[in-house]
Amino acid sequence: MRIWDISEPIEPATAPFPGDTPFAQEWVLRQERGGSCNVSTIRMSVHVGTHTDAPLHFDLAGPDIAAVDLRRYLGRCRVLEVRGEGTPPQIPAAALRPELLAGAERILFRTREHHDHRIWRDDFTALGPEAAAVLAQAGIVLVGIDTPSMDHAASKALDGHHTLFHGGVAILENLDLTGVPTGDYELIALPLRIVGGDSSPVRAILRELPSGASPLPTRTPS
Repeated sequence: MRIWDISEPIEPATAPFPGDTPFAQEWVLRQERGGSCNVSTIRMSVHVGTHTDAPLHFDLAGPDIAAVDLRRYLGRCRVLEVRGEGTPPQIPAAALRPELLAGAERILFRTREHHDHRIWRDDFTALGPEAAAVLAQAGIVLVGIDTPSMDHAASKALDGHHTLFHGGVAILENLDLTGVPTGDYELIALPLRIVGGDSSPVRAILRELPSGASPLPTRTPS
């Protein structure tokens, strides 16, 4: 079955959220310097590249990333193409028609044609609280987006994040859905078990569904 890697590359050029810690790598052992093997240390924000936010990221009483329900990050998903509206742009709640969400339990949004992990743009499309509420009410258990955040860069309240959390919806951000056709897939995007962590990088992939598989997913237990 075909696999789509929908993760951003993590390298020094990967754009962090402004003011956050970029990726850096330091070699502790190198074979050309007499080491028996190659060993490196990395330093980066857990929000660099493709990642999932734990509720602890925006709620002091929320679970850390080690405590999240892994079932939400594994299973059937649907890729939708939706353009943001407004300034700054948000996914319009009206675009999330019932027929688009019918039978889905995980939704990934492609909001742009081109994705460059090296470039930060303040005018990225966010999900926002209104669209988040529609998804939570529809029983979606995970939502992903091909931009850095569910809320705008200047947001302090992070209403979209809170709406998803209270609706039982997990979050994926900074997906690269370039070239992925809209439709249904299997998603695998497991976070690291970082105790006390507010987020975790993920290696997110989509896997083609088996031939003859039902297009409608079986719901994940709540």
